Amino acid sequence: MKRRYSFPVHLTGAAVARTGDEMAGPALVLAGFALTGSAADASLLLAGVTVSSVLGDPVLGSLLDRVERPGRLLAATLALYAAGLTAVLVGLGRLPFALTLAAAVLTGLLGPALSGGWTAQLPAVVRDDRLDRANALDAMTFGAAGLAGPALAGGTAEALGAPTAVVLSAALVALALPAAWALPARTDPTPKSPTRGGRPRPVPSGPVPSGPVLSDPAPPVPVPSDPAPPGSAPSVPVPSGPLVGPAVGLAVGLAVDLAAGLRAVVRSPALARATLTSVVSCTAQGMLAACLALLGERVLGGAGRGAMLLSCAAVSALAANAVLARFPRAIAPDTLLWTGALLQAAAPAAAVLGHPTVLVAAAFVAGIGEGPQLTALFAVRHREAPERLRSQIFTTGAGLKITGFALGAVVAGPVAARSLTGALLLATGTAVLAALAFFAVPAPRGRAAPA
Repeated sequence: MKRRYSFPVHLTGAAVARTGDEMAGPALVLAGFALTGSAADASLLLAGVTVSSVLGDPVLGSLLDRVERPGRLLAATLALYAAGLTAVLVGLGRLPFALTLAAAVLTGLLGPALSGGWTAQLPAVVRDDRLDRANALDAMTFGAAGLAGPALAGGTAEALGAPTAVVLSAALVALALPAAWALPARTDPTPKSPTRGGRPRPVPSGPVPSGPVLSDPAPPVPVPSDPAPPGSAPSVPVPSGPLVGPAVGLAVGLAVDLAAGLRAVVRSPALARATLTSVVSCTAQGMLAACLALLGERVLGGAGRGAMLLSCAAVSALAANAVLARFPRAIAPDTLLWTGALLQAAAPAAAVLGHPTVLVAAAFVAGIGEGPQLTALFAVRHREAPERLRSQIFTTGAGLKITGFALGAVVAGPVAARSLTGALLLATGTAVLAALAFFAVPAPRGRAAPA
């Protein structure tokens, strides 16, 4: 299976979909302002499509871990995400804004399929000895998307109108559907129920992972007395019956998976500190993002020029990850997590000086911290996540990071309006806190703390 599905196809699909996703946020803001005339409504659209992702991530990750063909579910999720973006655009100026905002929130539930959900499928695509390099290349698609997405949104909105920018972002997401659909089947899927449609099916010998499989109404197979594999969920009796069996079985199975995923993160020091460090770092990134317009206006001569700082950060993140892809084991992933946080702390601290050259250099420094930190985060998850919970851990982590970013922007916005320096210092302190959070979690037993 691993040789039949081309990794370049996987990488291209991820890059195209993520570019559409990175384009969607700015495009929605521009379209919201153009069609409603309200900057507040435009900001609410962005917040709605961003914050809600944390609610759907655990469920989406659990489903991806349970199905035999995760690519099919991933493709369906991408299709719904593209349709949701289109629905938001259609509702703007035509429906009550509350309904349009609700559509944005529902669409945001599916967004992390383009990040953690896709990345979690890498082990099924490449051999184990190539996973480090593939992981670095996959992380580079985030940098490329972060560079191209906002630029495409602004250029398309200026040339063809803001609504067209939303349409193009949805089209890019939809363009990745074939690559997602063709992803290999899971090599060790959760076993099916012994019966389907009243006909018996053979029951595998040995330990059987617990939890019902999608749409299987029959009672679960009894688990033998052999110990369950590490990271698997405990067996839970599932009620059966013509009306409640499938629905209750799925709900119970998802609840068990969610609890198992949470335990897997909490009980693994490496996963816990990687998740905590990345979420706090993203909170600092959101704080810095809230300052960009004012920085552009006061330091670079125009609010719009502040957005160009994102492109500077994306370029340096892409370059840093290109070096990591060439030398994937030069620095331990755990070390990159906390050093990346410190580099991100240096960027807003330097921006306080208010000099144009220093500000641009600070943006490049931020990217050098963000890019390798993301690569390191993926490497730790691949290394530590139990196979059965891999997708759930990836998507849950992505949702937490996105929510941290949104909360950081919400907190720093009012502060920046009163004191830009105060907001930048707040972002600096939060990034330093991310590095300290890494060391607050004890190192795994038998593994030395990173230097």
